Amino acid sequence: MPTRTDETANAGRVPNTDGKLALGWREWVALPEFDISRIKAKVDTGARTSCLHTFRTEPYTDSGERRVRFWVHPIQNDLHHVVECDALVLDERNVSDSGGHKELRLVIETRLVLGDTEWPIEMTLTNRDSMRFRMLLGRTAMARRAIVLPECSYLAGEPALRTKK
Repeated sequence: MPTRTDETANAGRVPNTDGKLALGWREWVALPEFDISRIKAKVDTGARTSCLHTFRTEPYTDSGERRVRFWVHPIQNDLHHVVECDALVLDERNVSDSGGHKELRLVIETRLVLGDTEWPIEMTLTNRDSMRFRMLLGRTAMARRAIVLPECSYLAGEPALRTKK
């Protein structure tokens, strides 16, 4: 069983995962539909839904569709690098944070790239300025796809670069 938790952790040292993706407690992911090629995510089995840090959101309607423009600082502690994004709003949900506070959040869907694997996930948008990670990868996004090894980090490696589709 691997015990390393630094950025050089190596997927070749993990136990048999029955074909599932082995993840550590933190991973590099990409969100290609938003031109985010790399963002550090906390793998959080305690969170039902994944969430992304947005410091500004602007919901709007276009041709009868609910959409949202939002701005992201994808690099922790870097307020100069800004990515402007746009997505279809799937829903609004009351979400309880780790402190038990409820917040109504917009829900979007996007493609997630983890290592050389990708799939669509739902994600809420919220301000995570006071949090260490710009993104949480929740258990719904990982269901039936991954096994989490909490003593490890960055098992999936760098996300494979993808272009917008």
